Amino acid sequence: MTEKRAGRGGATLLASNQPNDHMELPMSSTPKTFNLNSNTAIPAVGFGTYLISNDDAEMAINAAIMAGYRHIDTASGYQNEETVGAGIRKGLQSAGISRADLFVTAKLWPGNPAWGDAPKTGTQTIEECEASLARLGLDYVDLYLIHAPYGGDMRLEQWRALLELQASGKARAVGVSNFNQSHLEEIKSAGLPMPDANQIELHPWSQKPDLLANMAKHDIAPIAYSSLVPLSTWRVEDGQDSAKTDDMKADGTAFKGMAQKYGVSEAQLLLRWGVQNGYAVLPKSLNPDRMRQNLDLFSFVIDDADMAQIATMDRGEGVAWASGDPSK
Repeated sequence: MTEKRAGRGGATLLASNQPNDHMELPMSSTPKTFNLNSNTAIPAVGFGTYLISNDDAEMAINAAIMAGYRHIDTASGYQNEETVGAGIRKGLQSAGISRADLFVTAKLWPGNPAWGDAPKTGTQTIEECEASLARLGLDYVDLYLIHAPYGGDMRLEQWRALLELQASGKARAVGVSNFNQSHLEEIKSAGLPMPDANQIELHPWSQKPDLLANMAKHDIAPIAYSSLVPLSTWRVEDGQDSAKTDDMKADGTAFKGMAQKYGVSEAQLLLRWGVQNGYAVLPKSLNPDRMRQNLDLFSFVIDDADMAQIATMDRGEGVAWASGDPSK
């Protein structure tokens, strides 16, 4: 029988992209945190660190914390944990806040045999978390994730190791990233506690309604990455691999019009779409003004008609991974 951990309660996490109760509430009622378990809540807006260089990371993290971010998302695979940790320490000091005021997510790289990278064992998983903590200069992380479902036969052993890390206090919450329904059902079938969260690519072109419905059934919180893919400047020329289609280009015109309607940037619109659907989001910028702008998502609400229009833009799989959406 599958063990159930304490329910999250608090904000309702939605399993569809249809208009929802959040839009019928005053703007101040839109949740600014989403509960992961009975002891841990994740800020609705975090700061992503993927592809931030070691030259920029300390400055960027400090600036983000000073701008008001209270969630920093990193991973061993980003190869910047030491400088992210330095930025966290500097930011805490600059903002005059304590470690308990900041939510930090880290991730295990599970290995990938297809890339010649042997899957981590349970023991190696614990060692990897401890190494990340040392690089970050932290005693614990608020959320520790398996970065992708590439562990194969070791996937369940890795998950058991994460549960050990949570029990030991080295991770307040544990979860997965890029897991699809079959990967989640594997955990359930083994009779293990389900993840607190699943961090997946989510934006209007990859809305994943079936996966989100399955996650809602198991009380797994969605965390969105690559929320701003529709604004990307890559693959825009005809003839490029996976070039933007005419429909995608038309969507871009719609996003621009909606953003003008609400008096916000297109990035704010896309990020608000995620938060309004119940997803924590992870924007990234090295520009302090844009950092603050991306954090300002609670002064407007996307109306029902625009939410319904965005719901029609789903194109299926994500596009952020060159090797294909791991959660497909």
